[in-house]
This record gives sequence, structure tokens and C-alpha cells, in this order.
Amino acid sequence: MIKPIALAVALIVAPFSTFAANFVEGTHYTQISDKALSSEPKLTEFFSFYCHNCFNMETNYLPDIKANLNKSIAFDSKHVDFMNSALGTEVMRSLAVIQDLDNKDALTHAMFAAIQGEEGANGHDHSAPGHKHESQINSRDDIKQVFAKFGIDAAKYDKLADSKSTEEKLALWRAQQNQFRIESVPAFIVNDKYAVNLSSIRTLDELISLINYLAVEKDPQPAKSSGGSLNWLFLAFAAVFALSRQTRLS
Repeated sequence: MIKPIALAVALIVAPFSTFAANFVEGTHYTQISDKALSSEPKLTEFFSFYCHNCFNMETNYLPDIKANLNKSIAFDSKHVDFMNSALGTEVMRSLAVIQDLDNKDALTHAMFAAIQGEEGANGHDHSAPGHKHESQINSRDDIKQVFAKFGIDAAKYDKLADSKSTEEKLALWRAQQNQFRIESVPAFIVNDKYAVNLSSIRTLDELISLINYLAVEKDPQPAKSSGGSLNWLFLAFAAVFALSRQTRLS
């Protein structure tokens, strides 16, 4: 009976541990905080509308990442403050406004394109010789022109941009940028505790698997229902019973 029991338990546990052995701390991810995990599994992307790789990530990879996250993982995006200037603050503020509106994806793409040009969506580097693109964003008024194309008038934009909730968001983003030691973008932070080392990731599938592992498998959240562990045990014993019955019949 020992072998059937071991096999039954292994078959049930395997899906939860398949990827765990493949990811190494210090190589694939870095622990950036000793504090408790976030209350719920979450993935936070730090980015900048000025970053070429961020525009490429937003257009070509992020939709697949979000679509394949474990359903329990919440997603959020935050704009870094690398510019430390009045214009940089206005661009940060535009993302906070976008997050209060319905057509988030279209507005996010429009802001990237206004700063980098549509070619930036595929990682086109405008800093290369002969490839310079002049940003169309030099003030809040320029930003409001982008939003006006989506039916957001200047008064509504100003109301959202100058709201208390927007100010609180910007303060949080700056504080977490320092707390999580964000020095380059795009950057992915999982559960406010782990930073993904993108330089070690070779495929999109590997990235998605790593995020899911860090978010829900490495430090499992306490079960919300007492029935969860009982259900797991029931499945284990059911598998054991089935295998032992088959052994007796054979």
C-alpha cells in the first residue's frame, strides 16, 4: 500500500510544485522587503510613458501576461518619478486620471504614442541617430489635448488631476518607488515583496509562470474557507482509496 499512497499524493501535489524547483532567489527574483505580504496576491508594474521598453511591454506582452495570471491575482500599474520635474509630475498625474476612467487601455496607448510616436510600440529607440521623435507632451494643456480625443474635456481632466485621490496616488507611487528600490523600468513587483529579475527571463511563459509562483505558490495565502483544506484531503483520500481498490481487484 505504500507505493499507491505515495503515487496518489504525488499526483495531487505535482501541479502546485511543478515550477517551484525552476525559480531561484537571487537569479529569477529578489526579495525586496521583510514586511508581511500584501493582503491579497497582486502584481504591480512600475513604468514610465517615456520608456521605450515600457511601450513595447504595454503593447506586445502585457495583454498576454494579464490574461494568463492566476485569477486571484490583482493587477496594478504605477508611474515612476525619474524626471523629478513639473512636467514629469504632470505625466505621472495623467496615469492617475486614466485609472479613474473607463477606456484605460486606449488612453494609456495614446499617452505613450504622444510622447514616443507610434513606432515606440515595437521598441523603436528614438534616441538612436536619425530616429529622433519630438514629444508632443510639454505641458498639462498638451496632455488635455490627448484626452480630449477620447471625450474627456479640460474641466473634467483638471478635476480628476487635482483631486485628493490623485495626490495620494502620486505620493504612494513615489514612496513605493523608493521602498522597492525601482531603478529601471519596466519593473514587476509581486505581493509588495518580490521583484522579478527580467534580465534572467527568457520567454513570456517563463515570466508568467514566475509571477504566478511568487504570487500564489511561494507564500500561500491563508485559506478563506475552512472547507478548502478539507476538500484537498478528501481528494487525496479518494485517490488513495481508488488506487488501493484497484490493487485489490487486480
